[in-house]
Amino acid sequence: MERGNTKHGALLDERMAQETRGNVRGTAGGRAEEWKTPEPAGEDQPEVTFAPGGYGRGVPAGIGSVEGEAFSRFGSYIGLSAFPGNRAALESSARTLEAPDDVMRRLAALPDGQIFENAAQAWEASEGRNA
Repeated sequence: MERGNTKHGALLDERMAQETRGNVRGTAGGRAEEWKTPEPAGEDQPEVTFAPGGYGRGVPAGIGSVEGEAFSRFGSYIGLSAFPGNRAALESSARTLEAPDDVMRRLAALPDGQIFENAAQAWEASEGRNA
């Protein structure tokens, strides 16, 4: 025995099901009302030239750029627990995470005795040194 809604007729039930089909099935662009569609970024949005979080002037622009990818790779081999820390702490963390030689060379080029608060500071201090 098929159960249906006793408040509506079969025609109204079918129409209501069609109205929500896109939302229920999750098809792309299935939003029934235009106001539910997210707006694209406007022309008045500022261009991001530094990594989110505002670490400083030494953070390269954007993921996808050569500099941005190099910075990301560098930072991914330094554990968060190493910060704040000096060169020895950063090198120890990088060894634990099995950092490649180029990252280890960059860390070895850091000035001794300086404390780094984050990867951006270490990147900036090692920029252009034996990388």
